[in-house]
Amino acid sequence: MLVTTTATLQDKTIKQYYGIVSGEAILGANVFKDLFAGIRDIVGGRSAAYEKELRKAKATALDEMMQQASDYGANAVIGVDLDYETVGANGSMLMVVATGTAVLTD
Repeated sequence: MLVTTTATLQDKTIKQYYGIVSGEAILGANVFKDLFAGIRDIVGGRSAAYEKELRKAKATALDEMMQQASDYGANAVIGVDLDYETVGANGSMLMVVATGTAVLTD
């Protein structure tokens, strides 16, 4: 399935619009990852554990969005937007929401 942030598709004609589709992912970061991320914040540098969790949440949200589009009969999702938030006590969980418009192209 073609997924793009643009509102149009080069060299493709949109035959039908199915509407908004979305996918959500909320992942908790475990205590050890939190501890190491905290240490990394103190000494500087990147937190590989959090980066890995963010990539995992993004992939899950996009997969859910594409599945919903596929269920409508779409073969592409245009205008995709990704939103990232922390939720839960002290921001202990990561939430990613992917939204877009499901379409059928030629």
